[in-house]
Amino acid sequence: MPEFDVVGLGLNATDTLLIVPHFPAYAGKVPFEEEHLSPGGQVASALVACARLGLRTKYIGAVGDDLRGRIQMESLQSTGINLDHVMVRQGCPNQTAYIVIDRSTGERTVLWRRDDSLKVLPEEITDGMISGARLLHIDGHDTPAVARAAEIARRHGIPVTVDVDTIYQGFDRVLPNVDYLVASSEFPTAWTGETDPFKALETIQKQYGIRVAAMTLGAHGALARENGKFSYAPAYVVNCVDTTGAGDVFHGAFCYAVLKAMPIQEALDFSNAMAALNCTALGARGGIRGLDDIASLMRRAERRSHTDYALRAARGALHG
Repeated sequence: MPEFDVVGLGLNATDTLLIVPHFPAYAGKVPFEEEHLSPGGQVASALVACARLGLRTKYIGAVGDDLRGRIQMESLQSTGINLDHVMVRQGCPNQTAYIVIDRSTGERTVLWRRDDSLKVLPEEITDGMISGARLLHIDGHDTPAVARAAEIARRHGIPVTVDVDTIYQGFDRVLPNVDYLVASSEFPTAWTGETDPFKALETIQKQYGIRVAAMTLGAHGALARENGKFSYAPAYVVNCVDTTGAGDVFHGAFCYAVLKAMPIQEALDFSNAMAALNCTALGARGGIRGLDDIASLMRRAERRSHTDYALRAARGALHG
C-alpha cells in the first residue's frame, strides 16, 4: 500500500496581508486597516486542503531559515503533513508575498519575491521521494525538478496533477507526463496561441495526451475537457472576504476528487465549493473546510453561472 495519498512538489510562501477599504488610484495613497502574517503558496496550500479532507500528504520543497520559513514549517506541521523531504536553505529568506486585499470586494493584488537559493534542483529529487504516492501534485516553478518528479511518477504508474498559471521555459518536458492539467484561465490560450479557451484546452489535451485538461475561471467557476466532451461548473456565491489561495484550495480539492474517482462534473463542483469556502476568511488557508461544510454549501448555495461557458460546454458535450 502506498505510504501517502498525495505527494506535492512546488511552492510555499509566507504572506503579509494588508487590508484596505478599497484599492487606491494609480500613484495614490490609502491607509490600510489590518495587517496579518499568513502562510500560503500554491502546492503547500493545496496539500493543507488535502490534509483537511483526510488524505495522507507529504510536501517536497524548499524553505528559508528565517521567521517566515519557521512560520511556514509550523503551519504545515500542525496539519500533519509529512515534511521529511523539505529542504531548509541556510541564510536564505523564505518566499515572501505582500498581498493587498480590497475589503469591498475581497479581490487581491500580489507582490512577491523568491530568492534564487530556494530553487529545487532536479538532482535533489529521487525516486524514493515520489514512488510512495497514490498521486503527485506539482506546479510550474523549478521546471527541471518538477519535470523529473513527473517522469518518476509516470514510470511508477502514479497520476500527476499540475497547477500552472503562466508559461515556464521547459514546461513542454512536463506536460507529456501530466494526467490532469488544471490551469489558470490565461495559460491555455497563451500556451497554444488559440484565442478560444475551448479550442486551447482541446489543443493541449490532444497534443500531450492529457486525460483531463481544465481551467479555473475565478468567479465564473471551472471548465474541463475529458473524453472529447466539455464540462462546465458554475461558481458558488459566498460572502467573499479574500480570494487569496482560492485556486490552490481548488487544486487540493481536485486531488481529493481524483483519488475518490469522482466523475468530472462532480469533481469540478466539489472543488469550486471548497475554493468558495476558502474565500469566506482571510488568508490563503483561512477558510479551508472539511467535507461536511463542503456538502452543506453544495446543497444550499446560489451559483453564478457564465452563460457563454455553460452553453458552449453543453453543445460540446452533445456534439464533441
